[in-house]
Amino acid sequence: MTSMGILQIVVFFAVVLLLTKPVGLYMAKLFEGERTFLHPLMRPVEHLVYKLCGIREDVEQRWTRYAGGVLAFSIFSFLFVYALQRLQGFLPLNPQGFGAKTVSPDLAYNTAISFVTNTNWQAYVPETTLSYLVQMAALAVQNFASAAVGIAVAVAMIRGFARQQANSLGNFWVDLTRATLYVLLPISVVAALVLCSQGVIQNFHPYTAVKTVEGAAQTIPQGPVASQEVIKMLGTNGGGFFNANSAHPYENPTPFTNLIQVLLIFIIPAGLTYTFGRMVRDTRQGWAIFGAMAAMFLVGVFVCYGYEQAGNPILKRLGIASAHTGKQAGGNMEGKETRFGISASALFVTVTTNASCGAVNSAHDALTPVGGLVPMFNLQTDEVIFGGVGSGLYGMLLYAIVAVFIAGLMVGRTPEYLGKKIQQKEVKMAMLPILATSFLILVLTAASSIAAFHKNGYWNPPGPATANLNNAGPHGFSEILYAYSSASENNGSAFAGINANTPWYNLTTGMAMLFGRFMFILPLLAVAGSLAAKKRVPVSSGTLPTHGPLFMGLLVATVIVIGALTFFPALALGPIVEHFLMHQGKLFSLLLFMGS
Repeated sequence: MTSMGILQIVVFFAVVLLLTKPVGLYMAKLFEGERTFLHPLMRPVEHLVYKLCGIREDVEQRWTRYAGGVLAFSIFSFLFVYALQRLQGFLPLNPQGFGAKTVSPDLAYNTAISFVTNTNWQAYVPETTLSYLVQMAALAVQNFASAAVGIAVAVAMIRGFARQQANSLGNFWVDLTRATLYVLLPISVVAALVLCSQGVIQNFHPYTAVKTVEGAAQTIPQGPVASQEVIKMLGTNGGGFFNANSAHPYENPTPFTNLIQVLLIFIIPAGLTYTFGRMVRDTRQGWAIFGAMAAMFLVGVFVCYGYEQAGNPILKRLGIASAHTGKQAGGNMEGKETRFGISASALFVTVTTNASCGAVNSAHDALTPVGGLVPMFNLQTDEVIFGGVGSGLYGMLLYAIVAVFIAGLMVGRTPEYLGKKIQQKEVKMAMLPILATSFLILVLTAASSIAAFHKNGYWNPPGPATANLNNAGPHGFSEILYAYSSASENNGSAFAGINANTPWYNLTTGMAMLFGRFMFILPLLAVAGSLAAKKRVPVSSGTLPTHGPLFMGLLVATVIVIGALTFFPALALGPIVEHFLMHQGKLFSLLLFMGS
């Protein structure tokens, strides 16, 4: 590692730390119904939305109705995005003339689920598939909507801890509206102007046909990029306007825009930890959550950076110089943009997989083995290391419930968290989503690895999944494992050596994204409703303090151990898969499926 690279990471984290309190305080005031500095501008718009949509601002909802609102809004969003894709050939703002043929039914299904669930997994090349209208009205709008849903659910979870003997968690439609109008939209407008000033394009021009200096013909895509780029980052969505995502110079032209983008990814997830502390009337609780997240983030980023800067050990053994010098960056520069370098690329890799964003400024498939292990493990911790907008906080609160339950077992008393007794129902509901995502990752990875064409009584690879790998053996298995980890955890990044635009992957990753999102949200709202109805118990000498280093360490250990329940079985499956792919035997198929 270089001193300049370390300084870049330290400066980034320092800025995140400085922004956490003001952003969190602002959101706490907003969702507690207090007046903010944006109310003179946004309050009339908010009232208009309520009037047009028939929303009663003063009516709160039980957790069941709150969950019903989440599901109803998501179903409508899915149908809307699907329809726009299939009908784009008949709609305006389509200068390239893209039609329904560029978006098959299975791809439209996958993309609609992807953007509605805040995953933004892209199994297609955006600039050769979707019109400007679909990019804006379908994808960019869902970048706002899915992020606002995540914030709303997180706020409902916070209210579950903050309230006592209450039968409501707020109003989903009000929380959704406020998250969009007061949080996502203002930051997006300002940040989009900053990006435009740095060279990110924003236009409706047809694609430009040019000749290169060698005389070859080249088509340069255009489009409304800046407006989608900001919310892609701020809402931890990740779906880019271009296939190269944030490695494309039209999306991320300079080191300064790179810094702005990684800050946008973390700003709301970090701020929500302070919002949590403020709304439960003990800011130490929020800082404890922040501390646990920060510790895991810093370890991950320096491990990834260290191994990427060290370079490829095989090249070292061949005598190829890979050390950093004044004349070369050194390290593993494969798949990375020279305008960012290794430190900024490693930071982006870690942040985007910590925060369920999925945007990339380098090729994850080209990372060193340990460098690639970091984003893989980040995904399999249920994206709670700051995590997605809203989803990171509510995921970590589920882990906090499990952590205090484990502590309660150690001392033989009913666990408590923030004055609420954690009983059988809460623990079961907290474990359900954690186990569900592990189940999705392992079973779908196993099924894709063994699914093959049946011929003469034998299973004969390649099958519908393995036929689309660019790499064989362990690395090919890693591509499949990463794909389903990314989909199940609603991240959206990929090892990218895999062709995912096939009926098999579109259907199975779509299913993983759908269940990965709502198998978290629904049990979580049930927990929030149960906690809100409880009365607060007084602190006693036997109460575990949940605001100090001891609890932070317990929380980190809980996340790592439960994450390992997915990670290490997946590692164990790797050699079996490789053996199966080489020998094509029925026995290995059976063992692999049973092992999952």
